[in-house]
Amino acid sequence: MEFAIVDIETTGGFAGGNGITEISIQVHDGQRKVSEYNTLVNPGQPIPYYIQGLTGISNAMVAKAPSFQEVAEQIYSILRDRVFVAHNVNFDYSFVKHELALSGYTLQAQKLCTVRLSRRIFPGLPSYSLGNICGYLGITIKDRHRAAGDAIATTRLFELLLENDKEELIRKFIKRHSKERILPPNMPVSQFDKLPETPGVYYFHDQKGKPVYVGKAINIKKRVASHFSNNGTGEQKQEFLRSIYSVSCEECGNELMALILESHQIKHLWPKFNRSQKRFEATYGVLQYFDQRGFKRLCIEKIKKNIHPLATFGNLAQGYDWLRRVVNDYDLCLRLTGIATDTEQCAERNCACLSAVEEEMTDYNRRVDEALGELTANRSFVITEDGRHDDELALVVVENGTFSKMGFVPLNNFSKQGLQEVLPQLPAYKENFTIRQIIFGYSADHPEKLVYY
Repeated sequence: MEFAIVDIETTGGFAGGNGITEISIQVHDGQRKVSEYNTLVNPGQPIPYYIQGLTGISNAMVAKAPSFQEVAEQIYSILRDRVFVAHNVNFDYSFVKHELALSGYTLQAQKLCTVRLSRRIFPGLPSYSLGNICGYLGITIKDRHRAAGDAIATTRLFELLLENDKEELIRKFIKRHSKERILPPNMPVSQFDKLPETPGVYYFHDQKGKPVYVGKAINIKKRVASHFSNNGTGEQKQEFLRSIYSVSCEECGNELMALILESHQIKHLWPKFNRSQKRFEATYGVLQYFDQRGFKRLCIEKIKKNIHPLATFGNLAQGYDWLRRVVNDYDLCLRLTGIATDTEQCAERNCACLSAVEEEMTDYNRRVDEALGELTANRSFVITEDGRHDDELALVVVENGTFSKMGFVPLNNFSKQGLQEVLPQLPAYKENFTIRQIIFGYSADHPEKLVYY
């Protein structure tokens, strides 16, 4: 087995929008270095000034260098059938694979990350960056931030890893199904191995332990692994991988609770890499009030602070769809619900709003109350779902039309009669529009799981 120890310099941090400016490949047979390949590369785009300062590679230096396409065949011939080794391998591999693909070559190499290996073979070091770990191990780096200098240092580090690999970790790491091949460089495989294969919510944490991503899953372990199944060439994916230092989870027992908890935690924690559910929710609500004549009026308004609607809708159109339906079902006034502004349609219908007779006004207000009764009738209920184990039941509680609580109770202690004793013991949650949509969509599809109280 031979290894290709690779280091590259680039114009930026992600392959999708940047190019390679220099590449070094040190070929190693597991005993010693047998050959090397080094070249500057014309990236086909300007090198940012700060990167020129960091690497010392200027636009003038690469102006007459070959493009990657010109050297792609040679690079591919060196890398194919060898284990691709790098410090933070997914970064270098994503660039090289991307550039080779643009040149017509498909790279499918085994990968080995010297960051992950170093964490296992030399545990407990304060930092595993190339500069720091080489300093701890007495490895001198000549031409830091140049491809050849860093690749030679990585080769020396790799040789120390080979010498100290008492558990044959290198052999285990490069197995086809080893998670060490795909996990981010700073995430311990031991944490991944402990993840359950059950429904729940998982959290990726940064170096300080702050959650940077929250997700839900039917199978937590499988879903976490899927985040790393492809390397990705975009800026967001590469930053995402660099930011992950640990993973944790909460088992939920069922998908419904996982969906609710995910939404709640995204709103509560505001994780950096969650894009959905973080935008402003411009929800609308139905309000009622009396006009000067004593008629009850309905209107749809955007929800603001200190406004307490009788029901909420995701947008204005949904609110008016409901209004039009109750106007037809309960013979309500088009003007008193804000649908129409003139009296012509009301005159055609001989609407009660045109009358000054108190009995007709009273009857009209009664019909409004009946329409509003739709919003509150049978709106206190519990959804029963599978718990985290066989002798447990999960409860999702809706009180007066609003999601309020969620938790677990012993299966043998649950009964409709005992709900009032059980409910106060459950953790309270704050409803948001996403959770509301989840719950009422689920309750409509699974009426057999609802217990009204």
